[in-house]
Amino acid sequence: MLNQVQHDSANNIVYVICVLLKIVTFLLDVKQYVNLLVKGLVMKNIVIYTDKKSSNLAEVFSALEDTTVRLENADNLKDYETLNPGVIIIESVPNIKDVLMVTKFKHPILFIGETFKGCTVRAVAFDYVKTPVDNQELLVRVKNMLKIRELRDKLKTLSTTDELTGLHNRKYLLERMEQEISRSKRYGNALSVLLFDLDFFKVVNDIYGYEWGDVLLRSIADKLKQLIRKEDIITRYGDEEFIVVLPNTSEDNAFLFAERFRKDIERMEFIPAGEEERHPITISGGISTFPCIPDAEEDANTIIRYAEHALYNAKKRGKNKIVQFSQLNLGE
Repeated sequence: MLNQVQHDSANNIVYVICVLLKIVTFLLDVKQYVNLLVKGLVMKNIVIYTDKKSSNLAEVFSALEDTTVRLENADNLKDYETLNPGVIIIESVPNIKDVLMVTKFKHPILFIGETFKGCTVRAVAFDYVKTPVDNQELLVRVKNMLKIRELRDKLKTLSTTDELTGLHNRKYLLERMEQEISRSKRYGNALSVLLFDLDFFKVVNDIYGYEWGDVLLRSIADKLKQLIRKEDIITRYGDEEFIVVLPNTSEDNAFLFAERFRKDIERMEFIPAGEEERHPITISGGISTFPCIPDAEEDANTIIRYAEHALYNAKKRGKNKIVQFSQLNLGE
């Protein structure tokens, strides 16, 4: 009887393991599918602009893998950005020279015939295929245009991403902050900036080595990613500094966010290899909210500097604290 129970129990365990493996496999397949879908829609989206009701080019492009083809009316060319094309195909646009005179295209363009002749083309890349069209030549040129778009996107990602944490870097932060400041001015909404700095980070590197310091930084970044909204901007600002920009967020709400994060870090389990107990981790933060000082000219660097003042004050008060710039005595 005991042997039978043990046998049934073992079978149940095997069954559960098999189910879990199937679930994991399914999730991986879904992730792969989504990646392919995104890649197809964003990186290899071919948009043909023509004043005709149909186009033979669409059938030619169907030979390309992982590619979507869209036929658009010539009059819609001015709105091309909304479709995020991998390459723009100009087949028949009657007023193309007028459009080229006033438009700078952010995506590669391929002209069918020399329709741009006698006019300057302002685009990241452009090429043309003479008519009558050689289908093989057309496919080669379109592939090249798509590759240019893909490489530009990769380069942009690399230039604005922190390699260690996968977060945005300072370059991206300053660009986006200026946009958010303009939006804040236009609609009268508050814009809050949170600057976090790990306390005693040098101790972690000195005791456990830089590899474990990197592990800690990635863990901090992952925790921030879980807390932010889609519209928020999260950045690795320095070695152990992180900035979170919260559009349309008051100073009080930013403080609640920062306090929640500070408590999460205080409770986190950081146990380097070979250690039996967790190493205590804390973080300090400074908050500034635009507009910070009435009637003052404030840009991205100014607002960050105010957050730095608040952070230094938090460090001065003993660390593991969040301080608001508005609560500071500027004479300190």
